[in-house]
Amino acid sequence: MKLADIFKLSLNSLTHRGLRSWLTILGIIIGVAAVIAMLSIGAGMSQSMNAQMSSFGADVLTVSAGFTRAQGPTGGFEGRFQPGGGFGGGSSQTSGTSSTTAPKLTDADILSISDAQGVETVSGIVTGRSSVQYLAQTVSVTIEGINPTAWNEMTTSQLESGRFLESGDGMSVLIGNSVAHDMFDYNLTEDTTIKIGGKTFSVVGILKQSGTGSFGGDDRTIFMTTEAGRGVITGLDTNQYSSIQVKITDTNAVDQITQNIDQALYASRMVTSDTADFTVTSPTAMLQTIQSTMATLTFFLTGIAAISLLVGAIGIANTMFMSVMERTRLIGILKSIGTRNSEIMKLFLTESGIIGLMGGLLGVFLGLIVVGVISSVGINIMGMGSRLGANTSVAVVTPELILFALLFSTIIGIISGLIPARKAANLQVVEAMRSE
Repeated sequence: MKLADIFKLSLNSLTHRGLRSWLTILGIIIGVAAVIAMLSIGAGMSQSMNAQMSSFGADVLTVSAGFTRAQGPTGGFEGRFQPGGGFGGGSSQTSGTSSTTAPKLTDADILSISDAQGVETVSGIVTGRSSVQYLAQTVSVTIEGINPTAWNEMTTSQLESGRFLESGDGMSVLIGNSVAHDMFDYNLTEDTTIKIGGKTFSVVGILKQSGTGSFGGDDRTIFMTTEAGRGVITGLDTNQYSSIQVKITDTNAVDQITQNIDQALYASRMVTSDTADFTVTSPTAMLQTIQSTMATLTFFLTGIAAISLLVGAIGIANTMFMSVMERTRLIGILKSIGTRNSEIMKLFLTESGIIGLMGGLLGVFLGLIVVGVISSVGINIMGMGSRLGANTSVAVVTPELILFALLFSTIIGIISGLIPARKAANLQVVEAMRSE
């Protein structure tokens, strides 16, 4: 029997079974669509995280004041809080007792870090919130005091208009895109005069939208010189910084340079690894943690979605067993005219493979619709567009994912029909001819 004849017989059988075939295919459709949606959402979120984290600059480390150490009855654990995290600066806890300190970063720390091997530029940052008044409207905005020379060298932000700050800009500010266009009833422009903490400043530049506001990015921040920042942010000493940014010479040696900075600060602050009161973090380490978490979540969600494929495979096997029972006499006739057992197997495997392929094709189509709806809801209704950036998506469907779905569904179909096909091939001619 020619392969073309096998294919025609398989299609003819599926066509005559009508509704039963479509119900069987439906199980595969739902499974493939679910897997497509879960994997594409995972890929899209991972891509958006990469885009957001890359805006920080892979070659910039952040030094923050504060260290948390906790020890339980069965052993020890220690971890450093991330900037903006919930541990609290300088708090420590050991075996149920706690003590609170207030570690600070100063000019001495900047000098120590500058001497560490692998460090290119060091810049102290002061951060806080202050009231900003424009016309008759007052809002609370994040203020960041920077060293313009060093910050301009480290930043990955781009200008929408105007210029970056310079060392002599004591009464000038650089503002984020959301501050300029979203926070006030009227947009701020270059040379606009605003009051921050009761002091008057002039806007010299507006940054392009970065889409990283939810991670403490530039969109909702006003930048000024360090000295000006200390003048409008309360609670900061003259020689105190909220954090220190460090630009390194080699992104491939982040771990080693981080150790160099640790050692330099151990010596200057007269602490050890057990009593350290500072934290060094990098976008690379944060990105790896996020990617690992996203990969784990995607794996489990895809596993749950794959259960639908298993149900669909059982449906195919059931349909093929029924097909063997209904066509026992036909199998006997085919064998009596010289059809080999291998050709009988090919007939039924082709039939189950077509079910899997059709389910895969329609499942991919349904999956694309689901992904489109999810992306539309995420961007337009939930307001994720500004946070993810213009070039990222909530979900990403790649040609490789579509090809994988089609191959996987076809293979599932063939495997599901394997046992029924073997049963059909092993039928005895006389017994099959007697069947009604």
